[in-house]
Amino acid sequence: MSFKTFYSAVKKRGLSVLLISFLIIIVFVPDAKSLLLQQLVSVGLFKAEIKKNGVNNLPQTASFSFTNSAGITVTTAGLKGKVVFINFWASWCPPCRAEMPSLDELYKKLQNDDRFVFLFINEDEDKSKAIKYLEKNHFTIPLYSRLGDVPNEIFSGTLPTTVVIDKDGKVVLKHEGLAGYNTDAFIRQLKDLL
Repeated sequence: MSFKTFYSAVKKRGLSVLLISFLIIIVFVPDAKSLLLQQLVSVGLFKAEIKKNGVNNLPQTASFSFTNSAGITVTTAGLKGKVVFINFWASWCPPCRAEMPSLDELYKKLQNDDRFVFLFINEDEDKSKAIKYLEKNHFTIPLYSRLGDVPNEIFSGTLPTTVVIDKDGKVVLKHEGLAGYNTDAFIRQLKDLL
C-alpha cells in the first residue's frame, strides 16, 4: 500500500477513526469520562432541584448511623433542627468524580453556617483511596462512612446519590445520578428550608 493510498483511506475515514477513538477513551478511561461529565455539569445540563411541594414517593424520615474520620458515631435522627445534605459517593465512580468539584464548592460556601450539616458518605471498600483522591484534588469535604444499613428508600446502591433532609427530619430531595449543586438556585432552595 502506497503512502498516497493510505493517506486517502485515512482522510475518508478520519472522522470515524477520531469518533471511535474518542468513544474508546471515554469508555475505558474513568478520568476522561468524569472530565466529560464534569463539563456537562458545569454548563448546567444536570441540575438538582428541591421541589416546593415535595415529592410523594420519598420517605417521611431518614434515620441511619454514620461515623466521622475520628470514628465518632452519629445518627441522622440526632440532626433535627438542621438542614442535612447527604451525598453517597466513591472515588472509583466517574459520575461521582464529575460532580465532586460542584459539591466541594457548595460545601465551601455553606460550611460555616451551623444550620447546615454536610455528610459526604464514602462507599469505597478501601477508605485510603478516598482520602488520596480528596487530597490529590484539594477537595475540602469531610469524609464519613455509614454504619450498618441505610434504608433502601434513601440509598439503594446507586452512585452518586444525594439526599436532602429538612430541619424537621423530612426527606425533601433524593437524586440518583450526577448533578450540579453549586448553583445560586440550588443554594437558595437549601436556604429556603431553614
